[in-house]
Amino acid sequence: MASTLSVAQLPPHDPGTPALSVVDMHTGGEPLRIVLAGCPEVAGPTLLAKRRYMRQHLDHLRRRLMYEPRGHRDMYGAVLVPSELPEAHLGVLFLNNEGYSSMCGHAVLALGRFALDYGLVPAPPTGSREALVNIHCPCGLVAAFVECEGGRSRGPVRFHSVPAFALATDLLVDVPGHGKVVVDVAYGGAFYAFVSAEKLGLDVCSSKTRDLVDAASAVTETVKAQFKINHPDSEDLAFLYGTILTDGKDAYSEEPTTNICVFADEQVDRSPTGSGVTARIALQYHKGLLELNQTRAFKSSATSSVFTGKAVRETKCGDFKAVIVEVSGQAHYTGTASFIVEDDDPLRDGFLLK
Repeated sequence: MASTLSVAQLPPHDPGTPALSVVDMHTGGEPLRIVLAGCPEVAGPTLLAKRRYMRQHLDHLRRRLMYEPRGHRDMYGAVLVPSELPEAHLGVLFLNNEGYSSMCGHAVLALGRFALDYGLVPAPPTGSREALVNIHCPCGLVAAFVECEGGRSRGPVRFHSVPAFALATDLLVDVPGHGKVVVDVAYGGAFYAFVSAEKLGLDVCSSKTRDLVDAASAVTETVKAQFKINHPDSEDLAFLYGTILTDGKDAYSEEPTTNICVFADEQVDRSPTGSGVTARIALQYHKGLLELNQTRAFKSSATSSVFTGKAVRETKCGDFKAVIVEVSGQAHYTGTASFIVEDDDPLRDGFLLK
């Protein structure tokens, strides 16, 4: 029996439904499930059009990959697609428990390694210590720089963001159960509301995760109801993705500042949140709390994993003063898997416990 079972084989399954093959990774504890094979063609002339097509026509695949019994309510995924941008090495659609993200920093850090190791980018010249991977995300082109040795990835990855900016500061909102609360809203490829957990009667480092999730979700729903989000480039990007609760330590320090991100349908990021770090640095730079090329460390209250980030140059996004932010972190492989569907499985497309 040992020799018979030594090589994994797919059990009998619906022949009309291809198996989904994936590579699983994590960055700072936050999972990433990358689809290798089995996904139908995602139609559309642009990446944003492909994102709309997948939402309208292939959402069962998102649920199948993200939800139980193959995933869980905090699973995160990536579907690789062709990009219309000539400088892009690959395009990506991000999947979460609610839908489709516009940006994901922890995924970009992982995809940088994956793209190099799986031959999606040209092999770097002999002796190169870093490889460039241009990743077309729904928010725009993001450049990842992958440490490498002998043409394979090793060590951390860093990326340069799309233009990041503060959309609103000192915004007063009325949060049910918490009263009047002052929040900031900033963009780092996705829009987040930022508020110190202390203003909600919580401690981001010691409060129960459930209490942090409930408070962050209340802030998200309140800001959505009371404040209009807009993005100068596309309405597809004009939505509040989630709320990041912080320790309130926004002034520059060499010590890490801690936060937790609650996004999509109360999904909890285990990492410090790459696009959140991007937005938070843009916010701190906007407030004069951070200078160009001044590096800060950001720690996840969920896992204590750390990303570093810095604003590397000024730019514009429409009429907004913006910055390009560099974020660095470490991604790891966790394994590969193939998922099948039996034709009589009533839970073939997954489920989420509420």
